[in-house]
Amino acid sequence: MSKITCFGEVLWDVFPTHKKIGGAPLNVAIRLQSLGNQVSMISAVGNDQNGDTLINFIKDSGISTELIQVNSEFETGEVKVMLNEKGSASYDIMFPKAWDKIELHNNAVEAVKNSDAFVFGSLVGRDLLSKTTLLQLIEIAKYSVFDVNLRKPYYTAELLIELLKKADFIKFNDDELFEISRYMGSKYNSLEQNLEFIANHTKAKSICVTKGRHGAVLLHQGRLFYNSGYEIKVVDTVGAGDSFLASLISKLLNEVNPQEAINFACAVGALVAQSEGANPNLKIEEIERFINPFI
Repeated sequence: MSKITCFGEVLWDVFPTHKKIGGAPLNVAIRLQSLGNQVSMISAVGNDQNGDTLINFIKDSGISTELIQVNSEFETGEVKVMLNEKGSASYDIMFPKAWDKIELHNNAVEAVKNSDAFVFGSLVGRDLLSKTTLLQLIEIAKYSVFDVNLRKPYYTAELLIELLKKADFIKFNDDELFEISRYMGSKYNSLEQNLEFIANHTKAKSICVTKGRHGAVLLHQGRLFYNSGYEIKVVDTVGAGDSFLASLISKLLNEVNPQEAINFACAVGALVAQSEGANPNLKIEEIERFINPFI
């Protein structure tokens, strides 16, 4: 079991017919907790009903809420989610919200110092206050995990490169890898070449790129590991990448073989994509049967 602190947005994903609790760092935290890790969440909600419901939900998920701040000036975050005919999501992220105003508190500093890993994304850097808090916490983290999450217009090349250079572990999707590699001056056209390029321009020892239904590639301590994906019927892709990341880092932090880790992570991501919402309940036995139905 690892002790992990996640930082960033907690919010409501508002679909055309319903709403669900979400936010990439929270989705990662929930999956990490479900896999047996001890997880804390640093964020902020508004002093409103949405915030109260969110905090209760996070508590019920087994995640510590001691580091979630309540802001009386800004409302709890909301995102309007639109799904196309293939189930792929696009987002309208309301700004500013409470999670844009995360302050640096001593209890958060102590939590990050005492954690095996500190997980953060790029979206939370859209506001100066949360960005400043994030950068201060990264400096004291033992192991920093950067979940790249490009949502226009809420990022700059400068912010992304700054966060990349501070991370020990980086997770992209393939579009994000190529976009950021170009920002950094890469002339390469292949995925593997750009993985190596990022590795040579950062301190990260582990870099993972997801490729949607085609699986993922992991560069880990100088070696490449592949999974070519699993055949599923997609319901929606919300949270699939978050569960993938949580599953991968949970396995790697617990020193599981990297090939086994990426196989497991791709399976979890696929199972989430064939379910509705970001955080379907998945049992370990169900995941293992999905990977190998003959066991």
